[in-house]
Amino acid sequence: MAAGVLFLLTEVAAIAGAVLYRPLLGAVDGRLSQGADTRALLGVLCEVALVVAVAGTGAALFPVLRRHGEGLALGYAFGRLLEAAVIALGIVSVLALVTLRRDAGAADGAAGADAALVAVHDWTFLLGPNIALGLNTVLLAYLAYRARLVPRFIAVLGLIGGPLICASAVAVMFGAYAQLSVAGSVAALPVFAWELALAGRLIVKGFGPGPEAVRVAE
Repeated sequence: MAAGVLFLLTEVAAIAGAVLYRPLLGAVDGRLSQGADTRALLGVLCEVALVVAVAGTGAALFPVLRRHGEGLALGYAFGRLLEAAVIALGIVSVLALVTLRRDAGAADGAAGADAALVAVHDWTFLLGPNIALGLNTVLLAYLAYRARLVPRFIAVLGLIGGPLICASAVAVMFGAYAQLSVAGSVAALPVFAWELALAGRLIVKGFGPGPEAVRVAE
């Protein structure tokens, strides 16, 4: 159950953080709209919760996953830690941006530093909640499919969604379309559906087909 709650928390925290960051990251002229820094700091708190939840899912699932493939289970746990670390780097860039804009405003040289920090955040967003997430999704979905830990349709969502979001991130990297675009959102839908379906399954039944199934982190 705990792992399912953590998966739900990752979705809520990621969406809330992205929404709260927008006024700050979009202020390319160096001028903050009223309350933008406060909203960004609330977004930071959301992403701190995201970091904890991402790392927590790896830790919570490891005792069960190791029974079905210790190497892959370790890969998933460390992959989630890596994903959390990349997200944390993005948080630091946002905090630095808040400080810079509070102290420097639109002073000479501030615009260039602003753009650099926004770029750092955008790249961490691409590498963490896109590429690392996609690879971690494939690992977990493969283990779940092979060991029949969840209904097959849930595992298939992950096996489709993981490679798709990775491919989308590579397309963004090479300038095919923007990170926040219709194409990017469509590519993220299977992973979003996978995490929601997996969270629901873990909360309601845990892993496995019947009442004897191993429950995660209860």
